[in-house]
Amino acid sequence: MPSFDEVLKEAEEFGRFQKRVFFLLCQTGITFSFLFVGVVFLGQKPEHYWCRIPGAAELSERCGWTLEEEQNYTVPALNWMNLSSRGQCERFDIKWNNTSVSCANPLSRFTNNSLGNVPLTSCQDDWVYKQPHSTIVSEYNLVCANAWMLDLTQAVLNLGFLAGAFTLGYAADRYGRIRIYLFSCLGVGLCGLVVAFAPNFSVFLIFRFLQGVFGKGTWMTAYVIVTEIVGSDQRRIVGIVIQIFFTIGIMILPGIAYLIPTWQGIQLAITLPNFLFLLYYWAVPESPRWLLTRKKGEKALKILHTIAKHNGKYLSPHYSELTVTDEEISNPSFLDLVRTPQMRKYTLILMYAWFTSALVYQGLVMRLGIIGGNLYLDFFISGAVELPAALLILLTIDRIGRRLPFAISNIVAGVACLITAFIPKGILAVICGVLVLLLPETKGISLPETVEDVEQLSSLQSKSGRKKKHQNITSYI
Repeated sequence: MPSFDEVLKEAEEFGRFQKRVFFLLCQTGITFSFLFVGVVFLGQKPEHYWCRIPGAAELSERCGWTLEEEQNYTVPALNWMNLSSRGQCERFDIKWNNTSVSCANPLSRFTNNSLGNVPLTSCQDDWVYKQPHSTIVSEYNLVCANAWMLDLTQAVLNLGFLAGAFTLGYAADRYGRIRIYLFSCLGVGLCGLVVAFAPNFSVFLIFRFLQGVFGKGTWMTAYVIVTEIVGSDQRRIVGIVIQIFFTIGIMILPGIAYLIPTWQGIQLAITLPNFLFLLYYWAVPESPRWLLTRKKGEKALKILHTIAKHNGKYLSPHYSELTVTDEEISNPSFLDLVRTPQMRKYTLILMYAWFTSALVYQGLVMRLGIIGGNLYLDFFISGAVELPAALLILLTIDRIGRRLPFAISNIVAGVACLITAFIPKGILAVICGVLVLLLPETKGISLPETVEDVEQLSSLQSKSGRKKKHQNITSYI
């Protein structure tokens, strides 16, 4: 009986069918990037806002002031008190007497000297925004003492990513890749709609977390499917190219944010495409590799026949059953990631590598515009510069391998952060680069399918190195 890889090779490892499925699932990378970094535009800090003195709203209505006139008449410039803003976080602790205050000059009873003796008090949910619904900052008053809550929204999202990786990752192994992918697309779409119309900040946070859970499910399962329906030699290509679509999303997002003036409009624009992915039910099959692990060889073979047909190939009629080893039908658990020594080492290093990459990447991207300039253009450029890096990896990965570029890029990123900021917080990426050197090189080696394969990587790498060295010596002689 043939193995799965033998049948897939005859059906064509990366033919027309796989390319179509691959292109469809790559769109998930675009929408996931919207979710991953969308807070940059959802949470822009409003340029014009101030703290309203109690009674000022009634006075403004009685006097018929515009917002600019209300600010000019009731919120004096505080620069002369060594404060940099015009009453954004503090206000004078006074109350208006609407019947006696003049509309032409409501502060006439105060002089600069007497104003200096008036106590100040912090603003308590009494802010006025010229564009009140432009960002979540103005929607939920995430300014001044509440400014840290903006970062909380991203922390909650990342917590959702973590929860989604564990829960939906396990579910995808148990119930199927495409089933969990479609479930996640529906979930992230529905949660995104609730986020757009959340009545308060607490509801916003809850469904922001759930967006992270389901968003991680879409990205993770899409990545797994595209790597499982192609041959082992094509995995490196599809694994890199799907990341390029993430970069394309980074480049598209500032255009969406530039054209849509409100955060709710942006949220809807980056959420609704997830519902289109539900149409993949009729276009993307279940992973045949996963079907084999669940002892569903007949269904896997049926999908392979479909792949061959669309690729213009024909499978031999004696392919009535596929060979599957005991290791391939085992049901691994999370403990298998740390049970054996090599697997434990690789798992911990890669966990740290992903943690560091996400931290450094988000730290750089999320703070774009903090030093001024055009946020939309800067964000577009930050995405565009990732494309040459991806193309460079495609060109060099078979020549140099995976480990060395991974290590060097992290070390360079860490050193760059250190030089730029002159703070030790960039040592993270440097440490990551060093730790990556402890990982095995997978160049020229079939990707491991089981824990036992992982444990044997080091020995395979040593044998491969000795064989290459022997060939070099022989050719030299």
